[in-house]
Amino acid sequence: MTGTLNKVMLIGHTGDDVKMHYFEGGGAIGRFPLATNEVYTNKSSGQRVENTEWHNIVVRNKAAEICEKYLKKGDKVYVEGRLKSRKWTDDKGIERYSVEIQCTDFTFLTPKSETSGNAAQNTASAKPVSNTKNDTFANQNTGNEEEDDLPF
Repeated sequence: MTGTLNKVMLIGHTGDDVKMHYFEGGGAIGRFPLATNEVYTNKSSGQRVENTEWHNIVVRNKAAEICEKYLKKGDKVYVEGRLKSRKWTDDKGIERYSVEIQCTDFTFLTPKSETSGNAAQNTASAKPVSNTKNDTFANQNTGNEEEDDLPF
């Protein structure tokens, strides 16, 4: 096979609200930590073991603004994207490395009733897509679509 694949799919809980950074040209980047859990039973001791892995999620432009508006700490979200290694220099001049998930698609999984104003079952990506079967906003449409600031 000559092709390669760099694809990540995660379902987890946000560890913090989305932190935004805006650029002069109008672009934006949103960052947030995502926790995924692994639970298993230790065969030798019989005890239940839970491990949490933290992932750095990076979302760009309009998708980042949607995440900032609707994702809150603790919300469950599906994230799809690709791994990206980044090299940077800290305040002390030491070179550091980090691995991020460059998010291309996401779906909010926390039900609206469990959050304060969050969207439920909404899908967004670099090219927003509507999922009208499960879209809470589609069922609440008042007929005036110009008032709706959501891109899907």
